[in-house]
Amino acid sequence: MAINYQDLKNREFPQIEQAYTEQDAILYALGIGVGSNPLDAGQVRFTFEEAEGFAPLPTMPVVMASPGFWVREPDTGVTWEQVLHGEQRLTLHNPLPARGVLIGKTWIKEIIDKGAGKGALIYVARDVHDKDSGLHIATSVSTTFARADGGFGGPTGPTLPVHALPERAPDIVDDVRTLPQAALIYRLSGDSNPLHASPDIAKGAGFDAPILHGLCSYGIAGWSVMRHCCDNDPAKLKQFDLRFSSPVYPGETLRTEIWRDGANVSFRTLVVERETVVLNNGYARTID
Repeated sequence: MAINYQDLKNREFPQIEQAYTEQDAILYALGIGVGSNPLDAGQVRFTFEEAEGFAPLPTMPVVMASPGFWVREPDTGVTWEQVLHGEQRLTLHNPLPARGVLIGKTWIKEIIDKGAGKGALIYVARDVHDKDSGLHIATSVSTTFARADGGFGGPTGPTLPVHALPERAPDIVDDVRTLPQAALIYRLSGDSNPLHASPDIAKGAGFDAPILHGLCSYGIAGWSVMRHCCDNDPAKLKQFDLRFSSPVYPGETLRTEIWRDGANVSFRTLVVERETVVLNNGYARTID
C-alpha cells in the first residue's frame, strides 16, 4: 500500500490529554543520562522531586501529548519498519510545570515526495497546552523520513530550511557517555518503536543492534546546551532545532560542539568512538 497524499495530508489525529507527575519528569531525565553524577546539584534538581528548583528538562515537551507511533497504523501507507526521525524543531512558549495535564493537537503540515527509491519527508506539527491554565507550552515540528515510500506523486518541495553552522572552532565542547540500556529506559517516556528495543527488528531495518531514539540524543544535546548556555535554567531555553544525520548506538559517547553568538546558539553532536556527526545544523535560541 502506497502513500495516498490527500488522505495522509488530511489525516485526523485525536486530541491527546496526558497527565504527568514529577516521576515522569524524572524518568525522562534519567532516560537521557541525567543523574550520572548523583553529587552534582545541577543534575539532582532534575532527578529528585524535593530538590530546590526541581523542574522538567526543557526538551521534555517533544514526548508529551503525542499520538504515539501512528505510522504503524496500516491505513497510513507508510512502511513503518523503514521510518527514521529526520529533523526536530521545538519552540518553547512557557516553561513546563512540574506536574499537570497537557493537551496536544497534532496535524500534518506537508508531505514531500523525494522520488522513487529516495523516500518521503512527512512534516508533523503538534501544539501542547496546559489544560488548567490554558498556557501554550510548546510547538513541535518533526520530520519523519519514510525511507521506503517515495514516488507516490506528491509535491517535491519546498523543504524546511536548515541552520548553517559557523566555520570557526566551537566555543564549548561537552561530552556525555550514554548508557548501554539508555534506549530501554528512554522508550518508557512514550516512544514504543520496537526498532529501539528488538534486536530482530533492528537487524531487519539494517542496523547491527537497536539504536538510540533520535529524541534521546536530541535531549542529551539539549541538556548540554542548557548547562553551558542557559545557566542550567530550563526556562532560558526558548527554541531547539536540529537535523538527525546518523544513528547512535546505546553506550556511545556524544560530544556536543557549541558556538555562542549572544542569545543565538549553534551546535552539532558527534559520536566520539566513530568520529561521526549524528546531530547536525543545530540552532538554539536562549534568553541571553
